[in-house]
Amino acid sequence: MPVPVWQPLPGVAPSQLGESPLWLPEEQALLWVDIPGRQLNEWRPADGHHRQWPLDSEAGCVVPQTDGMLLLPMRDGLWQFDRRTGQRQQLAPPPYDASLERFNDGKADPQGRLWVGTIYEPRTPAAAALYRWSGGRLERLAGGVTVSNGLAWSPDGGTMYWADTHDHVVHALDFDGSDGSLARQREFIRFPPKPTDLELGGYGGRPDGAAVDSEGAYWVAMYEGQRLLRLAPDGRVLLDLPLPVRCPTMPCFGGDDLRTLFVTSACRGRPAAELAAQPWAGCVLMTRVDVPGLPVNFALP
Repeated sequence: MPVPVWQPLPGVAPSQLGESPLWLPEEQALLWVDIPGRQLNEWRPADGHHRQWPLDSEAGCVVPQTDGMLLLPMRDGLWQFDRRTGQRQQLAPPPYDASLERFNDGKADPQGRLWVGTIYEPRTPAAAALYRWSGGRLERLAGGVTVSNGLAWSPDGGTMYWADTHDHVVHALDFDGSDGSLARQREFIRFPPKPTDLELGGYGGRPDGAAVDSEGAYWVAMYEGQRLLRLAPDGRVLLDLPLPVRCPTMPCFGGDDLRTLFVTSACRGRPAAELAAQPWAGCVLMTRVDVPGLPVNFALP
């Protein structure tokens, strides 16, 4: 693959912490959230239209439903959101102390169940968890992490990937689509820890959001590492793509052929010198890739 040419979405201002990009194929539109900015975003490449909806609380992610509604896992619980009216309806209260924890990365599995993890903001102990929403029930399926992230499924649906950003590790788990059960959690890849001297020059970053392409490769945004990795199903690094921003957060595939790669990023709390050198920090970046991605999974109502 040639060196990618990255561009920000034209006419779209940076997010404080952009996350959870997803491509709606029928609408030919990109959605994402700004977590601390408390906004849901929609951008349509056909006419460049950018629409925003203010939110009452931080949404960790956005997940489309088959009926056109959206699921918004937020600090104050799991909500259903109607873009036509801007109204939201609570489906479940938060299963945690919202003063210490909030929902973070989430996606639907190939069968339409919502999976969403949390972030434990004090960072210690590792008190965050992974939940499954199905049949009107929110169930805790796994724990022992600090920042749940990196959810994605292999093309055959038999493997689920799940990262703990704080611990610099991505796990792989056997996934049974018939009942949504998990088994045989193992370490997929582990990255070196962040330097204690806070110098980032040699730091490769930690795994944040992710996506899988049609060949089964796992694409992961390396937060503070200024790069995007494409990993083989056995954990080998196939591509190490540099980015023009220090803090990428999540990739997704879109466009007519699912070969346009979008990457959200963050600028909140970054040093002034870094922001001056990286004017695209917080923007959604895009480029073209050789291998198409998998289409987004829609959640069942």
